[in-house]
Amino acid sequence: MSGRVMQKGHKPSRTVQGPWGRLNSHAGGRRSGDQFCVYVCDRLVLPRIHNHLQEIADGELSLDAVTKDFIRENLGFRWVEVEDGQAALDLERQIQRGDAPCGKPFLDGV
Repeated sequence: MSGRVMQKGHKPSRTVQGPWGRLNSHAGGRRSGDQFCVYVCDRLVLPRIHNHLQEIADGELSLDAVTKDFIRENLGFRWVEVEDGQAALDLERQIQRGDAPCGKPFLDGV
């Protein structure tokens, strides 16, 4: 859920980036401060790179970089625009319960 404090016609600022800032953060692959990237790394990236753990431990391979590459090569993003923060919260809860047409997300809300 993103952009709850934004109003229609509001230009994003440095501190309020809305959906684009949220998606850029997700696509950046940095596990620090982005729970989505943590989920992707834990559930999708780590099982694929088990034979590179020593390179990660030695600092020769960046887990954030591998996560970023995985996200950009394998995942897509989509969103739904709603009227206000309450409508967004209601929709998020509906999706988490699996009651929305798209079903329950694989990563979000794990």
